[in-house]
Amino acid sequence: MATLLHIDSSLNGDRSHSRAVTAAFTAAWREEHPDGTVIHRDLAADPVPHIDATAYYAGYVAPGDRSPEQQEASVLREQLIEEAESADVIVLGAPLYNWSIASGLKAWLDHVIAVGRTTMTESPTLAGKHVIVVTSRGGSYRPGTPEEGNDHLEPYLQMVLAEKLGMKPEFILPELTLAPVTPAMASLVPQFEESREDALAAARTQGRELAARLGD
Repeated sequence: MATLLHIDSSLNGDRSHSRAVTAAFTAAWREEHPDGTVIHRDLAADPVPHIDATAYYAGYVAPGDRSPEQQEASVLREQLIEEAESADVIVLGAPLYNWSIASGLKAWLDHVIAVGRTTMTESPTLAGKHVIVVTSRGGSYRPGTPEEGNDHLEPYLQMVLAEKLGMKPEFILPELTLAPVTPAMASLVPQFEESREDALAAARTQGRELAARLGD
């Protein structure tokens, strides 16, 4: 039975553009795998605590050798890593906040990046796993725009997910999401609408295709 791990980190609830796109992906996935498993983590509604020193350094100790404090501190980290390891595909909502990722998503990554297990080992446990990253943003950071070069989200996630964890990230980018509510951006509303529809279509297509591939 196929498993999808669906992660959202937007602060905007039902108004979120990234959540709309991740939801479209998951709906398409469910159509292909109605009996499959979907694990949903909402890092805004149910935040993952930032990793502390006890949990972090427990990762360098064999489970059987951990102190009671390290064992207790490792429970959540083990759960988060096992969720990622058990998933056949991950869809990750990662809106751009202050030119980078949301702090809740960073906290999740800090738990999941585990030296000797998910990274910096000959056989990282997440290697080869497909991850669809929905990275929405209020403006545009494309070449030639005033904000060109200031997107520190996609390069960071590309490095972490692909180079360090060995995963296969693909990015869906709904942009100009502030255009409908910002008078100065009114002329960009048609571009926003096109970007949103393209993102929703891409999410549905990839949801179906990845689910079907696993069903082959």
